[in-house]
Amino acid sequence: MVRRLVSEQQEAGRAARKSVPRRAHGLIATFDRDPVALLDSQNATRIPDLVPVRWGRMLESPFAFYRGSAALMAADLAAGPSTGVQVVACGDAHLANFGLYASPERRLVFDLNDFDEASNAPWEWDVKRLAASLVVAGRDQGFDDALTREAATAVAAEYRTRLAELFTRSALERYYASVDETWLEEHVADHGRGLLRKTLKKARRRTSEQVLHRLTTTDESGRLRIVDDPPLVRHPPREAAALAEQVLADYASVLRSDVALLLGQFVLADVAMRVVGVGSVGTQAYVALLEGPGGPPLFLQIKEASESVLSSYGGVPAVPPPGTHLPSGAGEGARVVGAQRILQAVSDPFLGWFTGPRRSFYVRQLRDMKGSVDVAALTQTQLVNYGRLCATQLARGHAQSPSAAFVAGYLGRSDSFDVAIADWAVAYADQVERDHAALAAAAAAGRIPAERGV
Repeated sequence: MVRRLVSEQQEAGRAARKSVPRRAHGLIATFDRDPVALLDSQNATRIPDLVPVRWGRMLESPFAFYRGSAALMAADLAAGPSTGVQVVACGDAHLANFGLYASPERRLVFDLNDFDEASNAPWEWDVKRLAASLVVAGRDQGFDDALTREAATAVAAEYRTRLAELFTRSALERYYASVDETWLEEHVADHGRGLLRKTLKKARRRTSEQVLHRLTTTDESGRLRIVDDPPLVRHPPREAAALAEQVLADYASVLRSDVALLLGQFVLADVAMRVVGVGSVGTQAYVALLEGPGGPPLFLQIKEASESVLSSYGGVPAVPPPGTHLPSGAGEGARVVGAQRILQAVSDPFLGWFTGPRRSFYVRQLRDMKGSVDVAALTQTQLVNYGRLCATQLARGHAQSPSAAFVAGYLGRSDSFDVAIADWAVAYADQVERDHAALAAAAAAGRIPAERGV
């Protein structure tokens, strides 16, 4: 019965090529919008004195701009062709939002690692965001047009073939599929082994002990405290810090019983605001220091969860369609956590959420052997191969949505979609460069305040 439903969805996907030809995904709209005004609209609810830091980070390069402009792209994607089929989507599946982290079994796995914008959305949007990110990143490094087009084509081809392969497996096999360090050692080509081993080694060092030495000090009474480093790290007002104990109690209530019991052995020692990322700058983000009965402390990152740009700028209804099993009505933090658990092969056991006054938050470990590839250090060949690896995991994440069987049928074996996505990615990279230049002009004219190098 279930296998028949999958076959029917695949057949529906093949039939959809008549109404939305695969080559149509190469068409790009002419965008009539002010990119600076649209991005500035996000700042209305952000911490005012951090907005210049956000602008400064986005001005560093077109790729940095791309990382911070998911809202702009969501609005642009809404104007393009779509099959109308939605999956649980990342919403911000660019090259730098994949990486390594530790599973509960203490093995390093590679997967998507950012879910602030995750929600239900057209499947094409994630593929386009990933493909365009390779073109923008490659241009930043001075790679020629032929190479960046090859990278975008490879992303689409890998996504297509991986999705097809996943739907030859059972639902359980798709669910358990993962990429860990053993898989990487076996599948990464010889010329990439050096970078892989360097990245794995660095990730293994990113532990609570490392955070302890970098972020904390011992005060006169012998207590551990987070060190202020304005504007990136600073202690919040006393009343905000006073809420932290209640916050942790609310958060513990959504954890698995074993993890909640473990957390109960720790006590809150300190909490501070800590600026992270590019697109998230200005939203509320904290690091909590918790001490246990022995050994290293536990560091938790607490991040504000705003409405996904897929909804606020992309126009996708905030209510998940039946069958996605995304949390509904529990707050934006629950959405982020729910999508992360769906899209990742394995997730942080401390992943949870809570809803505070007027805002929603999610919680995860600050560092637990988290590591990422230095995109700027990739050679031309490595960029193409890394893009393929990211596409593999994007397909695995999408394959958890039953509607992805439709996508597999729609894509088929032809390279029509691959070529179309490369056309679109190259054209959109041109648009990103124009938008980045518009932001630079706005900063030069004093229209926006920008603090660089922070």
